[in-house]
Amino acid sequence: AEVTGVCSTTNLELVKSLGADKVIDYTQEDFSKSGQTYDIILDTVGKISYSGCVRSLRGKGIYLIGNPTLSKIVRGLWTKMTSSKKVKFGLASSRTEDLIFIKELIEAGKLKSVIDRRYPLEQIAEAHRYVDKGHKKGNVVITVEHNNKT
Repeated sequence: AEVTGVCSTTNLELVKSLGADKVIDYTQEDFSKSGQTYDIILDTVGKISYSGCVRSLRGKGIYLIGNPTLSKIVRGLWTKMTSSKKVKFGLASSRTEDLIFIKELIEAGKLKSVIDRRYPLEQIAEAHRYVDKGHKKGNVVITVEHNNKT
C-alpha cells in the first residue's frame, strides 16, 4: 500500500518517520484539490472538508471519520445511499479480539504510538489547556499513580 500523510509543516518529518510514502503540508496545499484519488481516507481529527474527501475517493473508496460532527454523520448517510463510496465513523472497538490484534501489532513493532507529553493526574487541567491549543504532536498521556498500601 502507498500511504500519503497530511499534516502541518512542523510535523512533516515526524509523519515521514512513521512510514508515509508521501507527505502533504496542509498549510501549503489542499490534498483534495490535487486530482489524486485514494482508496481510503482516514480523518482522525475531523477538520478536513467533507466534500473534498468524498471527491478524492476512488469509485468504491472509504472515508473513515474518527471524530464526526452531526453534519458529517448525516452527509455520510446520504453518501452511502447515493453512491458506491462508503463513509464510516464511530468509536474505537473494545472487543477482546480487536484488542489482542492491536497488542500483537504493537509487540511486532508494526504499530507505533507517538507520545507528545505526559502529565500526572494532578495536572490534568494543564494537559487539557495544552491539547486545546491544537498543536500537539501525537498523544498526551495522563499518568495515574497506584498506591498498593493497605
